[in-house]
Parts: sequence; structure tokens; C-alpha cells
Amino acid sequence: MKNETADEPLTAIHTQVIAAREGRDPRVIARLFTGWAVFGERQFVRGYALLLPDPVVPNLNSLGARERIAFLSDMSRLGDALLKVTGAARINYAIFGNQDPALHAHVIPRYTDEPEALRSEQPWAYDWAAAPAFERTVCQELADGVLRELTRLGVTKPMRFNPGANAEA
Repeated sequence: MKNETADEPLTAIHTQVIAAREGRDPRVIARLFTGWAVFGERQFVRGYALLLPDPVVPNLNSLGARERIAFLSDMSRLGDALLKVTGAARINYAIFGNQDPALHAHVIPRYTDEPEALRSEQPWAYDWAAAPAFERTVCQELADGVLRELTRLGVTKPMRFNPGANAEA
């Protein structure tokens, strides 16, 4: 994989990208120019998603200027699509990389009907362990809508497999 070396540790992000490429990840929404739009493992708010770069790089600063601009553009376009399809009030964006040395961006719809105590808090104030786990059947309509909007925006690439088509039973 371009930009990935044998010296880099295999992170959870690497594993997710490999699964997305192979059609094993049911959380995939779309293949974008710079990576994979996927739903979060826990849907603490409806539509919580991530952008995973492909190829995986350690951090945003590891990308050249053009690649960096493209990644950030894809991230904001994913936010545009989520905003339109979910009817969210706004989108929060976060890039950390403190636990895994692998670039990934959190794209988080925020809603006016969130619990008042959490509405203006950062997303990590939620009890993620209590949040519903992602289920493709529950999110299918949302996934279809976001994919349609991303396609309309012109930022998708063809996928070899439907999301989760090759998932192990």
C-alpha cells in the first residue's frame, strides 16, 4: 500500500480499511477519493461517521499539501451529506490520533433534540458504551441517502463490493 511501510504498526484503522477494501465491513457508506466513509461502531448520535484514509497514514501532517486538502475536502463533503440527509443542526469534526497512530476523522451530526445536558458538550461526554451498536439494517436508509448525496456531490469512487457483502457470518 502506498505510504504504508512494514515498520508502521497495524492499527485498528488499518484493519478497518482492509475490511472496507475487501467488502467485509458493513459500516461502509461510500468510497471517497481519499478513503472510506464509514459509520461509527457506536451510534451515540444518529449518523456518527468517520473518514478513514486509504492508504492509511500516521497523521494529517504525513500527507502532502494536495493530499491534505483532498482529505479535508472529503471530510467536509461527508459532513455536507450527513447534514442534508439527517437534518442535523450542525456537524462536529475531530481528528486526534492519540491512541492509534493512524489518521482518521470523526464526522458527528449534532441535533437540537439531543439531551439538554449534552447538546452543547463535546461528543465524548456521551456514554459511548451505552450507545446503540451499529446495525446495517437499522442504518440502511440513512446509508443509502448519504451515498446518494455524496454521489451527487461528485466525491465517490466505485466500490468493488457492497458494504459487508464478504462479511464472515
